[in-house]
Amino acid sequence: MTVAPRYNVYTGEPEGGDTPAAARLGLEPPRFCAECARRMIVQVRPDGWSARCSRHGALDSKDLEKR
Repeated sequence: MTVAPRYNVYTGEPEGGDTPAAARLGLEPPRFCAECARRMIVQVRPDGWSARCSRHGALDSKDLEKR
């Protein structure tokens, strides 16, 4: 069984690289899909953000807060 590679959602590079300072502070929404590294469509709202990958669907900041 092969484990699929994961990607940095802020840079699109393989996981394990540097995360930009603004992202570490929570000021930057994800720009790349963690599963395929494709650029996502991102909508920033006053209460958070939403992002959509053409292959893997939507992700919303409100969903992440509930965890």
